[in-house]
Amino acid sequence: MTDPALRLPPIPMLGDRVVRAEDVPWVPLSEGVHYRPLRFDFATGMWVNVLRIDPGAQLGKHRHSGGPVLAYTIEGRWWYLERSWVAEPGTFVWEPPGDIHTLQTGPEGMTTVFVTDGVLQFFGADGELDHEDTVFTRYQGYVEHCARNGLEVVDLVY
Repeated sequence: MTDPALRLPPIPMLGDRVVRAEDVPWVPLSEGVHYRPLRFDFATGMWVNVLRIDPGAQLGKHRHSGGPVLAYTIEGRWWYLERSWVAEPGTFVWEPPGDIHTLQTGPEGMTTVFVTDGVLQFFGADGELDHEDTVFTRYQGYVEHCARNGLEVVDLVY
């Protein structure tokens, strides 16, 4: 018999959310780079998106701050110019906060799910800070893309 004093109170839970990726548009990020947002968490600064990079395109040198970045490769191949590994379909990557790298793809491009926390800082060719992305700028880019193209904004803030 369980001691009633050892029982924990019920934990408040948020309801489930189901997002059909095909209901969310691809949003251009830069030449040959698009993201499909799946979740924006304004309370923690975390966002989840599918990143698609066309063959020959690249995601410039950048640094993550906040928590670690998690990535799961769906299609194609990609790597960081500053590393020796290659992510292929089925590869899971964990990146520590503060890591600086330049994402390059194979000739087929890539599609990868990323979970990102905090700020994503992009650097120009001169090594100086060019711009920053956050959960708020990514959300704004998504909403503006939908407005420009007459698309419904799927509620991804949860």
